[in-house]
Amino acid sequence: MIKIKKLVSIKSRWVWLMLFTSLLVNGCQTDQPQKNLQQAITSAQNMSFKPANFKQKAEAAQLLSNGAFLQGADTIIASKKNGLLVLNKSGEVLSKHAGHFSTVDHRANANGLLVATVDADLQQAVVVKLDAKTGQWSPRLSVPKPNFKIEDACLYQDSANNVFTFLVGEEGHGEQWLVGHETTLIKEALLVRRLSLPPASSFCKVDDATHTLYVNEENVGLWAYAAQSEAELTRKPIAMLKPFGDIAKNASGMALINNQVLLIDSETESLHHYQVNQQDVSILKSTDLALLDAPEALSVRENETSLELLIKDDAGFQLATVSKQGSASKALPVVLPQVKPIVQTDLMPSLGDAADDPAIWVHPKDATKSLVLGTDKQGGLAVYNLTGKEVQYLPVGRLNNVDIRPGFNVNGTLFDLAVASNRDNNSLHIFSINRDNGQVQALGEQPTTIKDMYGICLFKDKKNQFYAFVNDKDGTFEQYHLTTLNSQITANKVRIFKLDTQPEGCVADDESEQLFVGEEDAAVWALNAAADASTQLTKVVSAGGVVHADIEGIAYYKGKKQSYVIVSSQGNDSYVVLEALPPYKLRGAFTIGLNADLGIDGASETDGLEVTALDLSGNNTGIWRLGMLVVQDGRKRMPEGNQNFKYIPWTAIADALKLQ
Repeated sequence: MIKIKKLVSIKSRWVWLMLFTSLLVNGCQTDQPQKNLQQAITSAQNMSFKPANFKQKAEAAQLLSNGAFLQGADTIIASKKNGLLVLNKSGEVLSKHAGHFSTVDHRANANGLLVATVDADLQQAVVVKLDAKTGQWSPRLSVPKPNFKIEDACLYQDSANNVFTFLVGEEGHGEQWLVGHETTLIKEALLVRRLSLPPASSFCKVDDATHTLYVNEENVGLWAYAAQSEAELTRKPIAMLKPFGDIAKNASGMALINNQVLLIDSETESLHHYQVNQQDVSILKSTDLALLDAPEALSVRENETSLELLIKDDAGFQLATVSKQGSASKALPVVLPQVKPIVQTDLMPSLGDAADDPAIWVHPKDATKSLVLGTDKQGGLAVYNLTGKEVQYLPVGRLNNVDIRPGFNVNGTLFDLAVASNRDNNSLHIFSINRDNGQVQALGEQPTTIKDMYGICLFKDKKNQFYAFVNDKDGTFEQYHLTTLNSQITANKVRIFKLDTQPEGCVADDESEQLFVGEEDAAVWALNAAADASTQLTKVVSAGGVVHADIEGIAYYKGKKQSYVIVSSQGNDSYVVLEALPPYKLRGAFTIGLNADLGIDGASETDGLEVTALDLSGNNTGIWRLGMLVVQDGRKRMPEGNQNFKYIPWTAIADALKLQ
């Protein structure tokens, strides 16, 4: 761990300008970053410090709060000479992993101790496990060396028990790596994402309960980031230098306990204690550490009435006890059931926000030859097989949404019909799908009177008449009857209706003739899909409860016993399942997490999605026997890259939400 340096050669006016600008940019993440600036000051004379009973020189150390993995285990230290050492209260070595290490972070349970550290010789992060049953250390899992010097490595275990390590480096560099599941290490560390972090960072810690990564910025303060692998890279201020907060000069080492953060101000030799809630941060107290010599790193352990502190200063490691402050937050994030993707498609050819909406084509004779069509809103239509491999790409323009209906007949030639919304020309872009080999062919465009085309969905009524619903960003929906004239497909407008605000996703059930439409910031609505029916809307579900705006993709699952509507709840990266008939009972919501075994990241920021209930395994026994959900992944991770689509078996969703 590097020693905190004093701020020199920088004009104070420039420092405060930078800090003020940073707060303006990032302070919007919380209404009031800190409150109660008048906190209690606890004098060092009211605390007793005693040297830690380490018989070896340590670079870093942490108190162990759970010794179940090894009886009597009290502390773990990292030494550049003696390796990783697990000590009892008397400082005797209970277990040793040889090496030369400079940092330490851990997670422990009855199965063992997981440790992330940095090899001081190789300048490489490694993760090892001490097995509770055998008492043996596992072989090292080495994280590939980054192109920056690692200052700290910290562990994170998510709600699905996937284990990650964050690397914090010089000049604002950071990385997140998948390293294991519970206390079992994977064979090879997988890069999840790179992070842009503050330029003067040397410490990090993660609160698993709130999925929050804390990183210091020495001359500015302490920041919080979302730690989930699919999270957006945003930050909010936790503790800032005066006058914006209570830190006098330097934010350095930190420790976490019960939604509280303890932070050392190294130059003024003080310890700050904060209560972190979902909406704000309260300053609980500040403790004078003047009896210590340049304190910089910290570990904490909770007892019934107090907190044990282990503080590193220039003299070594010091133990102290302080009283508890505040209370543990009860408002923890809601943990939704999580399912895993089994397949991911090849990446979109276009950079940035490109992939948008999928449609599933089921082969009429051999379901294992089915395909997924995915729009590239930067340039065309991609076609993938069930293994996710791209088999065709049609560069026809900016296509936003796409939908499919089987059995369109043009002068005796039968093919399956795909129609996409073309935003270049505000038109219906029409495609045929060969029912024998799945070849997709562009047939041309049909004009609409839409001014700013967005979403589209198809409907085939009980008389085998084909319709397309398209919408405008102003809320307008137009319904077009698709027929043939002189061997060409034509589109004739037959109905119009309007929502109050911007829509996108829609889906129709051909059998019940229900149309479901999404109003992004308001609700999902249902109405009759028939061309001559009333346009009266019935609310299915409102935004603001289990559904978090934006409401994006909508899909219809037609099961043998029960049918469902699936909604992309983009605001919290989840997927909501409702019964497809009134009163549209809510059956639950789920997230799509990473599949460590297959090396596939989860899904987030989802625009379009599609589902089928048909058996794509072809034998009623395979993984796709109850159908498949396909979702657009707005944040490609592990590794980062162009957007793509993820395939999830319906069996996993049915099990997670106990669906029929």
